Amino acid sequence: MRRRGKKYQETTKVIDKSRLYSPEEAIGLAKNASFARFDETVELHLRMGVNPRSADQQVRGVALLPYGLGKKVRVLVFAQGEAMRMAEEAGVDYAGGDELIKRIEDGWLEFDVALAVPDMMPKVAKLGKVLGRRGLMPNPKSGTVVSAQDLARAVNEAHQGRVEFRLDRTAIIHLPIGKLNFDNEKLMGNLSAVIEAVVKAKPSGAKGQYIRSISLSSTMGVGLKLDLKAALALAA
Repeated sequence: MRRRGKKYQETTKVIDKSRLYSPEEAIGLAKNASFARFDETVELHLRMGVNPRSADQQVRGVALLPYGLGKKVRVLVFAQGEAMRMAEEAGVDYAGGDELIKRIEDGWLEFDVALAVPDMMPKVAKLGKVLGRRGLMPNPKSGTVVSAQDLARAVNEAHQGRVEFRLDRTAIIHLPIGKLNFDNEKLMGNLSAVIEAVVKAKPSGAKGQYIRSISLSSTMGVGLKLDLKAALALAA
């Protein structure tokens, strides 16, 4: 069994594991209990009431965080010709076609979000093994395959703070909602946006209780269970 550090064990003394915290309380407690020497990410973990092995119960979507993630997001667009020019005008960090694909094949991966226009996808498909396992492969379901006319919007959203989410094999969704040094108001705003996006992504095959529990933690901190009713009220 993994042995926790002394500072971690000290933080557990101020947390009641049997209690359900309101979102505001959990954020405040996560900040007060932080002991790491770096600016930790605040993470949300949702245990879903769906079957991850059932095709009609998959949960996947995108949440647009109004206050971002607290870091610079490097955006890449696979495009050529006029679409490439439009991407560059939108302020994308990297844009290109064959030469960009070759660069990635050679091992370059210095970007955080990849977008593509539809006519580039046959060429981008060869990068599936490289980008897929890193969660960077453009996909229509996640809104990362967009028309040239929508590039400006997509690039702006990606720079602002766009997080993709999907159900894992244990029926849990893991999402970042910002940095621990954010104001409480900003973390609450991002938290609301995430919960609203997950609620809207409810699949047609979902039965019974859709979201069973939600917990919040910092990167190195202790998990705090949220009052489910109070958390879901944020989606309204």
